Amino acid sequence: MRAHRLIVQKFGGSSVANPERLKRVAQRVVETKQGGRDVVVVVSALGDTTDELLELARQISDDPPERELDMLMATGEQVSVALLAMAIEQLGEAAISFTGAQVGIRTDGVHTKARLIDINARRILEELGKGKIVIVAGFQGVNIAQDITTLGRGGSDLTAVALASALGAAVCEIFTDVEGIFTADPRLVPAARKLKSISYDEMLEMASLGAQVMQARSIFVAKRFRVPIHVRSSFSSKEGTMITDLAKAMEDIVVSGVTVQKDEAKVTMRDVPDKPGMAARLFRELAVAETNVDMIVQNVSREGATDVSFTVLKSDLPTTLKVTRQVAQRIGAGAVTTDEGIAKVSIVGIGMRSHSGVAAKMFEAMAEERINIEMISTSEIKISCVIRKINAERAMRVIHQAFGLHKRT
Repeated sequence: MRAHRLIVQKFGGSSVANPERLKRVAQRVVETKQGGRDVVVVVSALGDTTDELLELARQISDDPPERELDMLMATGEQVSVALLAMAIEQLGEAAISFTGAQVGIRTDGVHTKARLIDINARRILEELGKGKIVIVAGFQGVNIAQDITTLGRGGSDLTAVALASALGAAVCEIFTDVEGIFTADPRLVPAARKLKSISYDEMLEMASLGAQVMQARSIFVAKRFRVPIHVRSSFSSKEGTMITDLAKAMEDIVVSGVTVQKDEAKVTMRDVPDKPGMAARLFRELAVAETNVDMIVQNVSREGATDVSFTVLKSDLPTTLKVTRQVAQRIGAGAVTTDEGIAKVSIVGIGMRSHSGVAAKMFEAMAEERINIEMISTSEIKISCVIRKINAERAMRVIHQAFGLHKRT
């Protein structure tokens, strides 16, 4: 049962990038409070603070310990929550700021990309009961050893959705620098159209495939606990995009969006012995190293050996190469090579479940532009293709056009 009065609002780094924007956020939060709502606010670090802290760490060490990285990166959100509390107090409303640890956000022990275990919302509820606006630092928690942990890129989204679930909030509002979820990135595809609603499944795929509006893990939690999400602009009062259960009105729409991901790399292990269990050994060890593998292709065997190619995020590439080369040496495989000049273009839509010819239309659109496809991956509601990065934006535009995503109302 969701609390009708309670709302969780999350503001990203661009929304609080400077004092003027922070004051506008404070005004918006106060207006929500004065409209009769109980408000819990989750805030990211100011602007590019997290990137600046990471760069500072790299100037000190080529390989900084992940525990110390978490200690460093968590400070960005602590600055934001304190400043926002001050700004709200200036407007005459009572506010209190907390770190993730102070409000009982418990995580596992994996530093820089920890997973949530539990939230003890007692202190938040106590402060709400006193009529205060509660402000919580996003992106962070604390493990069983009381060490600060962070939740990975976009982790403030996860904090907000998890708090909305734990508190039984009526809705989780995600404020960002765009007006909602679009059929494609409007900066790359000018004809992209804002969606009024989208299903959890579609948004989960789009977030996983490069749409940068929300963190994929936060959508997974929202789907699991049925937390309604409203993605909207920090800079206007327009309605945004609702992310909820399956949107019936969209069932006849084949494709809802096109995404591109440019931060992946392809790794190839050559001359892998063509014996049972070789691939299992490689991908088991990558899993132990907390490396998420995306697309996998194994070539047809030739003379007792084969090549295995797979894609990973570039941020995971150093660990991936270390593990893959160790495995290659142990199993008697050949060289391990990398290709960072790739991109992944994808289409997503629940309508694919009941429509044929979707893949053909996507492939034909790229063929007409002479864009070569190197790898293909499919699921019930998405199709992804690895292509040359130089062709990525052109591929997005032609696919968007081919499925008529610019026309629908």
